[in-house]
Amino acid sequence: MTSLFPIIVAAATAPLAQGAPVTVPSGMAVSFHDMIRDDNGQGPVFRLRFVAPALAGESPDFDHLAADMDSLCAQLAVSATDDSESQPTRIVISLIESPVTFGEIAPQVTQVFEAYSLENGRCIWEAF
Repeated sequence: MTSLFPIIVAAATAPLAQGAPVTVPSGMAVSFHDMIRDDNGQGPVFRLRFVAPALAGESPDFDHLAADMDSLCAQLAVSATDDSESQPTRIVISLIESPVTFGEIAPQVTQVFEAYSLENGRCIWEAF
């Protein structure tokens, strides 16, 4: 049976082109970078990556970052998972100071991420 997950993800993020601005609670400038679906052997993982140039060279406030990532999950990831057959086991929201290829080591680029599970249409933060 073919999974509908890629179709749902594409439909949910179709309005977001690479570089499209996204509003977050902190007011930090954030833009959509890409979306990656993979499977770590424990079920589908849905990754949304966003560029946040303000991460460069400073130590951002964790509370603001957490609220921003929670909001990105709720705004964008939840709507992409409405089909119960294709629910990801984990959603990962990443903020990166500049675009990098997923999986490449880039120690000069600040990156922060949070993982979530979904419960009743809500993002639930998962401690790593």
